[in-house]
Amino acid sequence: MRTAFIINGSAGSGCDDAWLAQHRDAMEALGAEEGRITLARDGSQIAAAARAALDAGCERVVAGGGDGTVSAVAAHLVGREAALGVLPLGTLNHFAKDLRLPLDTLAAFQTLREGRVQAVDVGEVNGEYFINNSSLGLYPRIVRGRERQQRQLGRGKWPAFVWACLHTLRRYPFVDLHLKVDGRDFYHRTPFVFVGNNEYQMSGLRIGARERLDGGQLSLYLAHRTGRWGLLRLALHALVGRLHQVKDFRSVHTDAFRIDTGDDHLRVATDGEVQLMRPPLRYRIHPRALRVIVPAGG
Repeated sequence: MRTAFIINGSAGSGCDDAWLAQHRDAMEALGAEEGRITLARDGSQIAAAARAALDAGCERVVAGGGDGTVSAVAAHLVGREAALGVLPLGTLNHFAKDLRLPLDTLAAFQTLREGRVQAVDVGEVNGEYFINNSSLGLYPRIVRGRERQQRQLGRGKWPAFVWACLHTLRRYPFVDLHLKVDGRDFYHRTPFVFVGNNEYQMSGLRIGARERLDGGQLSLYLAHRTGRWGLLRLALHALVGRLHQVKDFRSVHTDAFRIDTGDDHLRVATDGEVQLMRPPLRYRIHPRALRVIVPAGG
């Protein structure tokens, strides 16, 4: 079976030429011939390698990296017969965890050898796909601030993230939005909007996890007119499993909806990548549009 490997050289585990040499035999044993193993340095190289793999007729395209890398490769496989393989080499690896994929590299290679293909859903907003989530409001501003700190001041990822959180929360911007879902109109003033590919656990010890990725629905979460202390109250209620009791928190599960803000452009995050989009934002789910290699016994 023809296989391509696309490894992010900037992934959290520090992939480099030495890592590639160490695992080359395992990749070649899975059908990765000469020229089908790429150590990518940026997003444009990841995208180019994914397109080249499809043009070469590869039946499997393996993304090695974090959620951003996996999402970038997955975007090219939506609606295609080629299956996505995952080597979870990032820091958080949410997609791999929610699919119960092994996080150990050797075990991940075993899954690629012996696993089965499972079809999962993919979210979309204005033509951009996401496998985990999309958001607007606080989070895109935090990501933008973190990247600025890393680029201009050379701070590490986590110190830059903490600084960006504090800076964003100090300003605490709101988004005024018009939400149209299932034929009904809603108006909200909110600090954040979070859209999940399928339903996220929003309370308890497994907060932020998903039980399934093939439920065929998007999950929309937002806080209505919630200030800084209200946001902290939401977090505390979530931790003790009582988020449903908070009247200022709203959740909606649907297959499509539209958000308009009246702005010319809006910063939108999709799987951690931030870009400017022109409202209205049209969200929809693509049921079982992505084939992923998962453990045989899963």
